[in-house]
Amino acid sequence: MLEKHVWNIRVTLYNPFTVMAEDTLMLNISSAPVKFDKKTNRRPLSSAEKWTQKKLESKRKAVFEPQESSASKQRKINQTGQQQTHKQRLQSPRSPSQRSDNRDTEENGDQREKSAAKSPSKVKTLPKKASEEHGDHGRPFIKTSSLFRNNPEIPDVLSPAVNQVKEKVFTSNTFEELNLHPHLVATLHKVLNVTSMTSVQKKTIPVLMSGKDAVVRSQTGSGKTLAYGIPVVQFLQAMQPKVKRSDGPLAVVIVPTRELALQSFQMFQKLLKPFTWIVPGVLMGGEKRKAEKARLRKGINILISTPGRLVDHIKNTLSIAFSAVSWLILDEADRTLDLGFEKDLTVILNALNATGLARQNVLLSATLTEGLSRLASICMKEPVSIHVSEGSEDTVEACPQAAPQALSDSYAVPERLQQHVVVVPSKLHLVCLAAFILAKCKFEQRQKIIVFISSCEAVEFLLALFTAVLCVKPSTASTKHTSTSLNFYRLHGNMRQEERTEAFQEFSQCKTGILLCTDVAARGLDLPLVTWIVQYNPPVSAAEYVHRVGRTARIGAQGSSLLFLTPSETAFVDVLANHNISLSEMKMEDILATLMKDERFKGRGKWDSKRSATAFEQEVRERATVLQTDFENYVHANNESLQTAKSALQSFLRAYTTYPSSLKHVFHIRSLHLGHAAKSFGLRDAPQGLGSSITTNPANSKDSKKGKDKAKRPPKKLTAKERVSNLMRSEYLSGIDGESKSKKKRKKNKGQAEEEQSTAE
Repeated sequence: MLEKHVWNIRVTLYNPFTVMAEDTLMLNISSAPVKFDKKTNRRPLSSAEKWTQKKLESKRKAVFEPQESSASKQRKINQTGQQQTHKQRLQSPRSPSQRSDNRDTEENGDQREKSAAKSPSKVKTLPKKASEEHGDHGRPFIKTSSLFRNNPEIPDVLSPAVNQVKEKVFTSNTFEELNLHPHLVATLHKVLNVTSMTSVQKKTIPVLMSGKDAVVRSQTGSGKTLAYGIPVVQFLQAMQPKVKRSDGPLAVVIVPTRELALQSFQMFQKLLKPFTWIVPGVLMGGEKRKAEKARLRKGINILISTPGRLVDHIKNTLSIAFSAVSWLILDEADRTLDLGFEKDLTVILNALNATGLARQNVLLSATLTEGLSRLASICMKEPVSIHVSEGSEDTVEACPQAAPQALSDSYAVPERLQQHVVVVPSKLHLVCLAAFILAKCKFEQRQKIIVFISSCEAVEFLLALFTAVLCVKPSTASTKHTSTSLNFYRLHGNMRQEERTEAFQEFSQCKTGILLCTDVAARGLDLPLVTWIVQYNPPVSAAEYVHRVGRTARIGAQGSSLLFLTPSETAFVDVLANHNISLSEMKMEDILATLMKDERFKGRGKWDSKRSATAFEQEVRERATVLQTDFENYVHANNESLQTAKSALQSFLRAYTTYPSSLKHVFHIRSLHLGHAAKSFGLRDAPQGLGSSITTNPANSKDSKKGKDKAKRPPKKLTAKERVSNLMRSEYLSGIDGESKSKKKRKKNKGQAEEEQSTAE
């Protein structure tokens, strides 16, 4: 008997209350025989046993009458009730299910777990715990982890003081001062509504009209297209004998993207209205080659093209000839090199050089790189370097190798551009972007926003998500604030050409809207009346940042930009400061406060505007959680939306690994919390479950039969407790160091094989 009680002490050593009861029992056993009560035929209970029985009664009472006790106290009571000794169970009457719960022998452990799962106390305690963790005070349990817990601390962003490079956009000089054709000047006034020259036009047009090669660098939206378009049209209209369509290409313009090619073509169409004998044409991917070949056979005098499509025609179209080309213009030349078109440019230059005819070459961009200096040295002869800034009053001639390198350290952005940065933890990225869009396009008038995203899949995902959740009309008929409908557009490289052209034209003509796009829209596009540029995913370089923000504040207009960064990415502000770019911080809380205007995301409590600031902050957090829950409900509503979200997350992670080595200290995949990143795509699963969408083909496996059996096996159904534990695990684990079960099994088998080998030796 004594040995049995000593064994029980070892098992229940984790509970100090049970140990105290066991010690008392041992003393009773070793003492004199105990007298039994004649009425009940039982021995009287000791003080420790009475205390334990009292706690058990309070526990059973709590099942039917919930009490306001702390979670830690309830856990202690549950542990005490589960670790009762064998002698106490014999002396106090209990139900059979409770006796099965309290069996502490090792052989009946499995049976104890099954009965505990059926116990009503377990079922009722779990939702209460969940509500206490979320601070809901008895409100319905939301199946989403807290957005505002376990986040990294947000540091204060202090942008260093810099001397920002400024460029004077407009001048008082008019086009009449240049020796231009009167019809061309009239077209500029009446068709393009341009009366005075910009600074870059004032410096570039005379140089190009004198027949010299030029490398032109100027800020975005300063009128570089007209700076080379006017001299080309002036040169062609003055040619004698008069230009004929059958002469073929006389000027070739190379641009990196299809949208920029279409925009440049439309600009030349306007400039050539008085000169109908000069024919412009455009070649770009996505169009029918047969139709383009027909246009080339008829004749095109000004040829605008993307590099890839022009190389295709050089190799496969016999009717294309460059024997009369007098102009070669590379617009956004640095982007053309960045996109991997260096080999295509080599093919184009070889085809042009084969004719042996002298031509004029022009390179233009807002940022000039080292690659451009190599290109300039190959295709240019004594080029003139033209740049516009406060320190340069006159056009400066320089060697092509030195000019771009000297100018690449500092970038000029529009003077009326207000640049902001907001530091947002990964989990809150999605709701913060949604709140910003609601603030600008729903509760303000005439706002056009461009949102830059890193991948095509993420663009498609956000378009479907925002259209389904944010565009739903409020249920109440009366709203306190006037609101407008949200119009979402998309633009990325995986769209068909007809869709890209339609989206480009529609967003250009609309008065308010949101364009979700990749960097395909970052170069050269003149989208009118854009008020905000949002960089949801940071750019790959400071130069790309300049081109992105250059879609607003064009030609002296006013505009704003917002850069999203996580707490681990704040060093990018210093990188921009090294290029004389200064940002002002915008607080995440101010953006999320917009949700107070939208009653669709109202919390479950009644909000009173006269309450304290702490209550206001709590209400904002509740509304953000409601919005995040709506996003997650949409994502998990069906398998298709779930797979779209997983694909978007995977493409985001792939894009995150492509940052250059010079920025790896800022953007490194190891600094990402994969669980929080998954949260920003509306996913509830831990990162380890993201690979479930990729199924292996059983036919390719070594044992196809085994693979088929595995594929037919139904998924394991999780209990409520397991679902909550999975949610909490995604809060704390980064997902990087986790290993799959198959990998752990391989390691285990390998270790066993090594042990057997060492034993045999």
